[in-house]
Amino acid sequence: MQVVHGHSHVPITARSAVVAIGNFDGVHLGHRALLRAAVGKAKELGRPSGAMVFEPHPREFFQPNEQHFRLTPLTRKLALFEQLGLKVAFVEHFDQQFASLTGQEFIERVLVAWLGVAHVVIGYDFYFGYKRGGNPELMSQLGEELGFGVTIMPPVAEAGEVFSSSAVRLHLAQGDVRGAAHMLGDNWRVAGKVVGGAKRGTGLGYPTANLPLPKGTALGHGIYAVRAHVDGAAHDAAAYLGTRPTFDGGMPVLEVFLLDFDGDLYGHQMEVEFVGFIRDDRKFATAEELVHQMDIDVAQVRSVLAASPLPVKTGRGLG
Repeated sequence: MQVVHGHSHVPITARSAVVAIGNFDGVHLGHRALLRAAVGKAKELGRPSGAMVFEPHPREFFQPNEQHFRLTPLTRKLALFEQLGLKVAFVEHFDQQFASLTGQEFIERVLVAWLGVAHVVIGYDFYFGYKRGGNPELMSQLGEELGFGVTIMPPVAEAGEVFSSSAVRLHLAQGDVRGAAHMLGDNWRVAGKVVGGAKRGTGLGYPTANLPLPKGTALGHGIYAVRAHVDGAAHDAAAYLGTRPTFDGGMPVLEVFLLDFDGDLYGHQMEVEFVGFIRDDRKFATAEELVHQMDIDVAQVRSVLAASPLPVKTGRGLG
């Protein structure tokens, strides 16, 4: 897949594409329906299929001091785009100049003059341009005037619940990683570089790899069944997210214990795929009680992962 940063130097091979536009945080099933619509329309028209995303996320730009929970880093988002069959990704740098474009200017300058779009696919709730002045109606109107087609996708829902990034975040905040996976169409993942820790897990017989969480991550505290993707291999693992109330009640930390693994992971890049929730975090009276519970937790983790077969391809989209 071709990745184009910005719109001022668009290769000829990326012009005249069918472009899905949005933030696509999570690339959930609603997003996937929109992206697949772009792929289908591109095949119909004999054009390349593409997606346009904005970096940083507009919400991060307008509210730099707030904690924003991003579901997918750009690297994984691009990997998912490629898996869905897109041929090009346009990554627009969202800065003050870009934010100042009106909806009409965005269409005329970026979509038409620079990208020469053949067709645009957007969601029913896509608002764009200065003060969100652009909307699907404006896109359709100007598309007709300027010579490109427009598809407006309706909401995608199941049992009355619309698939959305906000709904995915709510599931994760409650520790419901299975509910989040159902909306995402895949298990949710977080990635980072393994850092040194207090070595308490080693002393308890459960050595862990510690990962600093991306800013704003809001996952329910507790024990999870996970798969750790590192150096191209996937390992069954148990993960703990919490404040270590039995010891110090400090800042939240993600600690990953790889089952049946012996090696040093310090400094390695790791992606943690959340498969199932085991139990809530809680304080134990003694370290011995904690170890006893950890034995039980790991047995449950093995059972959960045994019932969740490993996909054919692993370790894609490391953030």
